[in-house]
Amino acid sequence: MLRILGHGTTPCDGVSRREAMRVGGLSLLGGLTTPRLLQARSQSSAVTEGRAKSVILLNLLGGPPHMDLVDLKPDAPQETRGEFSPIPSSVPGTHVGELLPLTAQIMDRCTLIRTYSHKYNSHNPYNVYTGFDGGSDRDNYFAKPTDHPSMGSVCQYLGMGSTDIPRYVILPAYPGHSQALRRAGPYGGYLGAQYDPLFTVWNKEFEGKGEFYKPTAALGVPALPSLDALPDITADRLDRRRSLYTQLDESIAEVERSEVVQGMNEFQQQAFSLLTSSKTRRAFDVSEESQEVRERYGKTVWGASLLTCRRLVEAGSTFVSVNWEEADSGNHWDMHSNVFGMCRELAPTLDQIVSALILDLDERGLLDQTLVVVMGEMGRTPRINGNTGRDHWPQCGFVLLAGGGVQRGMVHGRTDAQAAYPVDHPVSAGDLVATIYHLLGVDYTLTVNDLTDRPIHISHGGQPVREILA
Repeated sequence: MLRILGHGTTPCDGVSRREAMRVGGLSLLGGLTTPRLLQARSQSSAVTEGRAKSVILLNLLGGPPHMDLVDLKPDAPQETRGEFSPIPSSVPGTHVGELLPLTAQIMDRCTLIRTYSHKYNSHNPYNVYTGFDGGSDRDNYFAKPTDHPSMGSVCQYLGMGSTDIPRYVILPAYPGHSQALRRAGPYGGYLGAQYDPLFTVWNKEFEGKGEFYKPTAALGVPALPSLDALPDITADRLDRRRSLYTQLDESIAEVERSEVVQGMNEFQQQAFSLLTSSKTRRAFDVSEESQEVRERYGKTVWGASLLTCRRLVEAGSTFVSVNWEEADSGNHWDMHSNVFGMCRELAPTLDQIVSALILDLDERGLLDQTLVVVMGEMGRTPRINGNTGRDHWPQCGFVLLAGGGVQRGMVHGRTDAQAAYPVDHPVSAGDLVATIYHLLGVDYTLTVNDLTDRPIHISHGGQPVREILA
């Protein structure tokens, strides 16, 4: 077992949105919130060459209803089976829900885990990003310095990936952004805030007026955090005749000459340079993509975010994640009411963007080295409630994986007749995280010290799911 001592740091437990937009202190909501990001030491003994060089994680916050999407039970009682029918996929004998026809066509490139099972009943993506399922809403509703570090934070701590592009990014905004809270999960925790991700920002746009349980399409593109002297970095707001990164050169040069930047120390200036580098800005410039590619991902902010994720891993980022959550417009997966209506609105977008990403990566020769993970923090109750919704159900959910060293065309685990519990091969939160670490070449038995100097396993005792490995 490999043990690494954690660094003594003073992490912060979140800043206000206004403070996060300020350039003066480089308070940029993430891996660039402090310049100490660039002082992280590589722990080479904990990392070997893995099958995956990068991870793209799509987090469906709220808990997607597995029995309505990928594990339908048409013979179950009416109060369980729902309104949708299964359709065949490209893998003989494997069916998915009728709302996912494009995903059905690419199942021969994927592994589907139908038995993701744990005990963490909370809408914080804590178990998703860290593999820890021993928390609770009371303890983990808000991120705090004593939290376990996320996978992306551990990767940064270990010095993995390119140093000329942000290595750990979450788009289009931090978990909890639509409800003015900072949900636990994606942060550096007791490793320190210098290992937090870079969170992009999103100028919210919607196709219509939505409600909490009546979605409307969320539009726009993710943007780099605004700098005081720079325009919003979004392709749609810029002159389409020139690319984004070219248009910003003069503005950035002006900021670099300012007293703010001149007053920074060496490490602060390096952090500023990383954020404003042409390589970083170019990765976010989706206007460089053809119209055909952009239409393939669609008009939603979730599609634009996944397209940006592909550009980031292409440029060298290690761990990038899309957090699908916007409460006011109904863009979330917490379906306590109107579950079938919400699925009809949200699932086609999910179908489009997931298939677009996997096919795009495959066609570019990037899928084998990029692990795609699609999941939520839990599943939903088999029984439909009185509001035509489904409630929290961490006992069983699903994970869709593709690329990065996992099997193609595989289904792992079976559930009972109502999709309530695993019949065989349950996969815990720790197991899934251990699998991701293993594919990245990280020793999943590694420990890091918490704030009391106790060694804590980064996988919380989980073991890789070896049956799904290619």
